[in-house]
Amino acid sequence: MIYILEDDDNIRKLVSYALKKEGYDVLGFPEPGVFWEAMRNRIPELIMLDIMLPVEDGLSILKKIRNTSAYEDIPVIMLTAKSSEFDKASGLDLGADDYISKPFGIMELTSRVRAVLRRVNRGNSVGVSRETYKIGCLEVDNGKHSVTVNGESVDLSFKEYSLLLCLLEADQNVVSREELLNHVWGEYYGESRTLDVHISKLRVKLGEAGDYIRTVKGVGYQLTGAV
Repeated sequence: MIYILEDDDNIRKLVSYALKKEGYDVLGFPEPGVFWEAMRNRIPELIMLDIMLPVEDGLSILKKIRNTSAYEDIPVIMLTAKSSEFDKASGLDLGADDYISKPFGIMELTSRVRAVLRRVNRGNSVGVSRETYKIGCLEVDNGKHSVTVNGESVDLSFKEYSLLLCLLEADQNVVSREELLNHVWGEYYGESRTLDVHISKLRVKLGEAGDYIRTVKGVGYQLTGAV
């Protein structure tokens, strides 16, 4: 199920029609109130979210989604007429998975939807290369999708877990910023601090083990047990 929150009736109906032709189940909402009501009844596989909305803007809604444990892993594509680099960076930094500016082509839109859903499904697969990892006080069981530090469970979002797993799979080698962005966000458009924001949040959540993530200036990041 895909939810579309878009107050322009013509655009909402056009996007709904295009996605239904691709075989997706779709529900469209003209304003945030009915959208939140639907979220309480059924969690979608993907949300397409406009920024300029009545009552509550899209960035505020995105922030609430990412700060709510039941919703935080739902992929979100921002669908908006605002196309400045600042607006794009704001959406990505808050956790959007992709950003499509109006006007857009239907083929581009459906292609982006497929790409985001493929990344999520691939990221949710079990046993990418190994089942378990242990570095210092950090342990990750990829089969159970669990993370512990000193035996205490750590709750990570989908993107935070994907970043951590990418760094672990590098076997203490440096991973470039571009590789991390492509691994977690797929094809990446424009410049944004979104990677740094997510790494910062990951470090905080990992507590003592957060120090294992080193910034390699001008290159990327490295996860090592040596601190």
